[in-house]
Amino acid sequence: MKLAISGTYSSGKTTTAFALSHLVGIPTTGAKAMREILPVALPGKRLEECAPGELMQLFVRRTMERAVKESHLDAFISDGSSLNEWVYGMVRVRIGMHPKEGQDFDIPKTESVLAFEDMITNFGSIAREHAKNSYSEFIHLPIEFPLAKDGHRPVSERFRSLSDELLLKTLIDHNVKYTIVGGSIEERLEQIVKLFGFKKLMSFDEALALAYQDIETTFKEIECSVAKM
Repeated sequence: MKLAISGTYSSGKTTTAFALSHLVGIPTTGAKAMREILPVALPGKRLEECAPGELMQLFVRRTMERAVKESHLDAFISDGSSLNEWVYGMVRVRIGMHPKEGQDFDIPKTESVLAFEDMITNFGSIAREHAKNSYSEFIHLPIEFPLAKDGHRPVSERFRSLSDELLLKTLIDHNVKYTIVGGSIEERLEQIVKLFGFKKLMSFDEALALAYQDIETTFKEIECSVAKM
């Protein structure tokens, strides 16, 4: 089973993926956070300072990392998928490289944005092919939770909405098998376990507690790593 947990920012992908991993004993995989990649790829730059070509580099780095990690596992639960980077790029073409909250209009396409659009459109062929051939099925999480105000998600609610729409449209258009699973994290876990007939190794509460510990540990490791660079 190679399961992708799909959804846009703050949809609960990471929590769901980590908790499900503990619950059923299948390892998680995914890509590093942008803020973790930035100090290596573009030292001294913040995400909102990145030019279109630099954003493209970050998307490619994340996709490469996903593919390499996935290739070493016979079964996995992926936090996101290869579609995420492409979708986020396509939405940026429409509403801006660094969309701000409250922005409800599309931006004019400058020469640099048009160049980025050409790159991200072609990159999409790779991302979609990988998604179709590398994952057994997608679990898509709708937007049900507020956007986390942690300073690390430079996106707007419109960005989230458009990203969610494009993710779903892509799964449908390319005949990728998917199921939409909503509700609280515990309700989602219960639905996924029933859907695939997974055997539970612990209670939902225990799996969630371990997932929150994982997320806290990962966050601290990222902050420590970034501070050293």
